[in-house]
Amino acid sequence: MESVEVDLRPVHDSDLPVFFRQMNDPESVRMAAFTGGDPADRAAFDARWKRIRASADVVARTVLADGDVVGSAAVYGEPGEREVTYWIDRAYWGRGIATRALMALLAAVPERPLYARAAADNTASRRVLAKCGFRVTAHARGFAEARGEEIDEVVLLLES
Repeated sequence: MESVEVDLRPVHDSDLPVFFRQMNDPESVRMAAFTGGDPADRAAFDARWKRIRASADVVARTVLADGDVVGSAAVYGEPGEREVTYWIDRAYWGRGIATRALMALLAAVPERPLYARAAADNTASRRVLAKCGFRVTAHARGFAEARGEEIDEVVLLLES
């Protein structure tokens, strides 16, 4: 596997068009499954990121690989119920970037417990979460907007 330098930094305005493009990749959206409404709705995307960046309860970071913007990672939610989320550009899948980005985020946000959710069939994301110490604690079904149907999902927990 090639060596890629992975870093996190605060989200800049110039990152948003890159995130919008990444979050409109049909294969990525299908894999993520639990997405917002219409991924092509730029106004909704901009409003969402405005709320994220204005919230004191959200730690949102841009993921860089060798200096290029390749995704985002965040911790959000109420204390005791906070969740992690991340999105990596499909062109960078399979290089360990998501794992290293999530590890860096977890080091920057030491509070525990932290939760994560993933489509049960998203084995790559489940593997990233397991490598970072998350363990499956529950199975559920939920409506996956990106797939237009109810699917199985897993709830994961990181306690320490």
